Amino acid sequence: MIYCGIDWAENTHDVALVDDSGQLLAKLHITDDAVGYKILLDLLGEYGDSEDNPIPVAIETSRGLLVAVLRTGTRKVFAINPMSAARYRDRHSVSRKKSDPDDALVLANILRTDMHAYRPLPQDSDLARAIAVLARTQQDATWNRQQIANQLRSLLREYYPSALEAFAKWANGLCRPEARELLKAAPTPARAARLTRTQLQAALKRAGRKRGIEEEADRLRDVFRAEWAHQPPLVEDALGKQMLALLIQLEAASAAADDLAKTVEEEFPRHPDAEILVSFPGLGVQLGARVLAEIGDDRTRFADARGLKAYAGSSPITRASGKKSAITRRWVKNDRLNHAGYLWAFSALRGSPGAMTHYRRRRGQGDCHAAAQRNLFNRMLGQLYHCLQQGENYDEFRALPVAAPVPEASAA
Repeated sequence: MIYCGIDWAENTHDVALVDDSGQLLAKLHITDDAVGYKILLDLLGEYGDSEDNPIPVAIETSRGLLVAVLRTGTRKVFAINPMSAARYRDRHSVSRKKSDPDDALVLANILRTDMHAYRPLPQDSDLARAIAVLARTQQDATWNRQQIANQLRSLLREYYPSALEAFAKWANGLCRPEARELLKAAPTPARAARLTRTQLQAALKRAGRKRGIEEEADRLRDVFRAEWAHQPPLVEDALGKQMLALLIQLEAASAAADDLAKTVEEEFPRHPDAEILVSFPGLGVQLGARVLAEIGDDRTRFADARGLKAYAGSSPITRASGKKSAITRRWVKNDRLNHAGYLWAFSALRGSPGAMTHYRRRRGQGDCHAAAQRNLFNRMLGQLYHCLQQGENYDEFRALPVAAPVPEASAA
């Protein structure tokens, strides 16, 4: 066999081809454009690359146009972690020298000696990959919105505690349209105290509120006009301008998150696996799309459920040396899938009696809340693997049966 290694960069890439004996057959320096990609494909073709016998390629990234070009057809592309490649470099030289052509040669030799230890990029469908882009972007937008909201909350604590008190009873607090509209109308507590009932009702209506407007306006007016500590007027006005700048960022992040959520709701149901995913308790459209984005729809990607659980970080890991042995959680995992699994298990507790029974049993055995919830995610992930392989929807009575209560003995 022939193996290819590519050391990629922003503008140019270095390519190396080796055979089974480790002999360097060819090396090449190409540009990151269509011309460079054609030169690379022509070089692979010269050394026997074909649809029936493609040359495997190792590269230190899983994204970009170069990877998209290489993934056409049946070619296997291996995304090698840069830290792993750095360790292999010392097998060829201990002088710590480094160059891009040498790194390409190291990557090719990784496949030559240890290809069995690495997993190629999955052959997911185009629809699954498109949903992955949308779901991950929506997740990033949600995280960005929360980060800006936390910054805004920290700023309001410095000079505007009445706003935090006024929005405390609302779900999602500062991220709600009503909160943003009121902060725009009154960026300082002094101005908030001068708002009339009419102005408060108008702000709530502009935010889209339909019910309880008069009662809510009266409550807000009482909160804003209560006795609060204040910064000096000049400092308060300056902090108000800083708050408005943050508010612009928050509105943009909220709009992006909401628009992407709508797009995910439109695209996710089109996938054949969507019905199976949403049949699980705790998995709606958004979380289901995030799970699909990380596990894909390539049924050969994971050899068994254990591989998927290890990838998600839900299964424990054992570290043993001599007389010492410890079972701990996994730190190397897919963080996006692990985060989605946390929300999935938490939501399942409220929608599935079997999930709640399993959680309470684990708590009774000594697990803390996080460990019991992670164990529930681990179990449901195994059931998801089975359902996807078999093309079946989730069945609560088979997956997490709840024992029927034992009837009390009747009095003699």
